[in-house]
Amino acid sequence: MIKIGILGDIGSGKSYVAKNFGYPVFSADFEVAKLYQKDKKIFYKLNKILPKYFYSFPLKKSKVLEAILDNNQNLKKIVKIVHLEVKKKMNIFLKKHNNKKIIILDIPLLLENKINKKRDVLVFVETKQSDILKRLKKRNNFNQKLYKKFKSIQLTSKYKKKKSHFIIKNNFTKESVKKGISYILREIL
Repeated sequence: MIKIGILGDIGSGKSYVAKNFGYPVFSADFEVAKLYQKDKKIFYKLNKILPKYFYSFPLKKSKVLEAILDNNQNLKKIVKIVHLEVKKKMNIFLKKHNNKKIIILDIPLLLENKINKKRDVLVFVETKQSDILKRLKKRNNFNQKLYKKFKSIQLTSKYKKKKSHFIIKNNFTKESVKKGISYILREIL
């Protein structure tokens, strides 16, 4: 099984690129949202360390964001708890799809949390910063302070790009993404 890890900036189109490969995708963002809605263990752990924010189940995204914005350490505390569960979910996903030729890992903190293995194929989604900001500002829940906080815990784009085996230029057209994916698949299969 070939594992392809998708890297890039917040808002660069990583999830869009991941879906367009046409292989099973493990989406960390989707799993985190599910954990907040359905996992009482996560709720109890977060309630224990940050009771001011997490006092009712299911967890509200607005409370998670409030906790992150209020204190720099809260994001690290939340990530530490949630990351362990996401890793478990990823391992279940990998076992379920172990007969697939390729699987895609759409995990924003893939390198930061040292989830990737040496032989994994890393693909960097390169997008103009101006396009990213335009897209992010269109989102209903876009928050500049939150964006900066998340950027602060991520490795730089320059570093991720250097670590990547392939680069897909995403100008938010289907052709640019499809062309990049076709090239990668030809090279690795």
